[in-house]
Amino acid sequence: MSNLYNRYSKKELKKNILTNSTSCFIVSFYKYFPIKNIQEYRDQIYKKFYQYNVLGRVYISSEGINAQISIPVKFYPLIKNFLHNFDPKLNNLFINKSLNHDIKAFWVLSVKIKKNLVFDDIKNIEFNSKDIGIYIESKEVNCMLNDRKTIFIDMRNSYEYEIGHFPNAIEIPSLTFREQLKKVIKIMHNNKDKKIVMYCTGGIRCEKATAWMRFNGFKYIYHIKGGIIGYVNDAKKNKQPILFKGSNFVFDNRMSEKVSDEIISFCKQCNKPSDRYVNCAFNSCHLLFIQCDNCTINFKNCCSKDCMEHM
Repeated sequence: MSNLYNRYSKKELKKNILTNSTSCFIVSFYKYFPIKNIQEYRDQIYKKFYQYNVLGRVYISSEGINAQISIPVKFYPLIKNFLHNFDPKLNNLFINKSLNHDIKAFWVLSVKIKKNLVFDDIKNIEFNSKDIGIYIESKEVNCMLNDRKTIFIDMRNSYEYEIGHFPNAIEIPSLTFREQLKKVIKIMHNNKDKKIVMYCTGGIRCEKATAWMRFNGFKYIYHIKGGIIGYVNDAKKNKQPILFKGSNFVFDNRMSEKVSDEIISFCKQCNKPSDRYVNCAFNSCHLLFIQCDNCTINFKNCCSKDCMEHM
């Protein structure tokens, strides 16, 4: 019988990865489309990815697929070909390559069945998730950034926004996507006739967010193809200036990817410029916060003196 789940502990897997010198591409992709036999779909994805040493997270639901994975460079063409041929609905799948590679981003392969790819808490049965905004890429993004009449909205969590964002982009303060969807309509209710560009890390949240804005009567809604990662890659490819400031938060062991040389966030303990996210070393706390190198030493990887004393 083929292996369909990890057989080893995360500790063992992490040790193996850290001592492995294999070059990898870190990629992400998503697509909304109906999947009927979710368990079979999940198992086939797992078997193929396990066979070629793919690591990372894959979510499968009745509404589609979402993945953040690392692929050994030598197997990348095989995995790409597999995805494009595995299901006719994936034959035009847009695969977003990370800004930084050859970094140990994942220790395990996890392919999970989820109710929703992104939890939005939208309950209105009339909502059409396919009525999305207009895709734009780097050249048009830059033009719209220079247009004072165009509004940019960052559809990421507050801690993501803090270390990097587009100039003058509006933050929708929240810790969850479902909170943002409720807040953004209220905050922007007087701007239904203005051009609005929405963006997130890789694009998946804006698929729902732009459709939600259109459902609520906003007329001119755009979103960046491939999110921040897609924007930077497209700008490099087409020799466009990169106007994003700071670092891009990512949900893996890297924590962030540097996009520009500017550091726009600050250490929570000494207030010196830093964009380095860590989790408090005191496990009962485990707070995610920004800490500079000096404070990491002084506070022994903790967020406060109290946590340091408990350690």
